[in-house]
Amino acid sequence: MPTEDIVQITAIVTNSAIGHDVIVQTDDSAQTLNVPPQSLGKGSAINGGEFLMLALATCYCNDLYREAKRLAIPIEGVEVEASAEFPGIGLAATNITYRASVSSSASSSAIEQLLRETDAVAEIHNTVRAGVPVQLVRR
Repeated sequence: MPTEDIVQITAIVTNSAIGHDVIVQTDDSAQTLNVPPQSLGKGSAINGGEFLMLALATCYCNDLYREAKRLAIPIEGVEVEASAEFPGIGLAATNITYRASVSSSASSSAIEQLLRETDAVAEIHNTVRAGVPVQLVRR
């Protein structure tokens, strides 16, 4: 893949007794997310598993619109729900599933094609499916 096609995505969480900040960034475009701290101020009120499911749902939602444009399928609305089971501390998620519904004037076969083709190219889904290594890098 040529380097000009590579997109760098970063998330930064800064937490202390005086505040909780969350920043997400794609290449040079950064934005702040309003994520509240836990009630005692130690960490995020939203946990990593919830964010992982949000990443799966968001990726598929956005990719549905991208692929619908490519396939010339009109979309009026989308709902995506992702879920997983986390069996214990330090254990990987199991039973990761997601479902999607698309409101469209297109035929049901066209919608099924859209759902299948989007599933095949959804980057976050493919990352999870591939079991990409994650490594701690010390500063």
